[in-house]
Amino acid sequence: MRPPPASRIVHLLFDVGVITKGVDGALEMIGGALLFFVSPEQLRHVVRILTLHELTEDPHDIVANYLLHTSQRLSPSVTTFGAIYLLWHGAVKVGLVAALLLGQRWAYPAAIVAFLAFLVYQISRYAHTHAPELLVLSVLDVLVILLTWLEYRRLRARPAVS
Repeated sequence: MRPPPASRIVHLLFDVGVITKGVDGALEMIGGALLFFVSPEQLRHVVRILTLHELTEDPHDIVANYLLHTSQRLSPSVTTFGAIYLLWHGAVKVGLVAALLLGQRWAYPAAIVAFLAFLVYQISRYAHTHAPELLVLSVLDVLVILLTWLEYRRLRARPAVS
C-alpha cells in the first residue's frame, strides 16, 4: 500500500532539507578548518578582491558593502571562535544528518533538540547583531525542524523493523 501523496511530499521535502543541512554542515567544517589557517588580514584581502568589481560598478551594493564592513571587524579571537564554532556546529549537523538518513529513530528527537538549540542561539545572536542572514537561517531551520517532526511522526506510525 502506497503512502498518501502528502506523506510522500513531506518525505521528499524532509530528504531535501536534511541533505541540505548535511551539505551546510560539511561546508561549515571546511570553513572552520580554513579559519584556523587564514589570518583576519588575509580574509579582509580576499573580501576586498571579491567585492572590488561589484563596488566599482555599484558603490552602494548592499551585499558587497556588508561583506566589506563585516570583514573589517575580524580579529584573531573572532576568527578562532568562528573556527571552533563552525567545526563543532558542522560536525553535529553532519552526524545527525547521517543518522537521520540511515533512519535511526533516536536521531529524530535528538536532531529536533539540537536544531532548536541552534535556532535559539541564532535568534539571540540576531538580537545583538541584527545580521539578516541569521533570520534567513532561522526560517530554514524552523522548516527543517517541522519536517523532521512530521517525518518522525510518520515513522512512529509504522512498526519498527528489527
